[in-house]
Amino acid sequence: MEEKKQKEVKLEIQLDERIAQGAYVNLSVVNQNESEFVIDLIFVQPQTPRAKVLSRVILSPQHAKRLATALQDNVGRYEQKFGELASAPQVVDESEGNYH
Repeated sequence: MEEKKQKEVKLEIQLDERIAQGAYVNLSVVNQNESEFVIDLIFVQPQTPRAKVLSRVILSPQHAKRLATALQDNVGRYEQKFGELASAPQVVDESEGNYH
């Protein structure tokens, strides 16, 4: 039997200048259903009753898990270098199961 060798594909990632500037967010809202996770990234200005979603990211459940693992790994490396972060209080909307 002949084994099929997978050809290595080199991925080139392009970064648009507008996206490269980034956006500061200080709140996230996560929702999920059977087929996707939706993460809204929000900036809440202090003393302001309104906030705006700056970005919405939609992920497959598998990619959401990979993202959670990557974030956990990176927070661990950050804490090794700069010291332990205080745990921020987690806001949970019990009616929807959303974590912020």
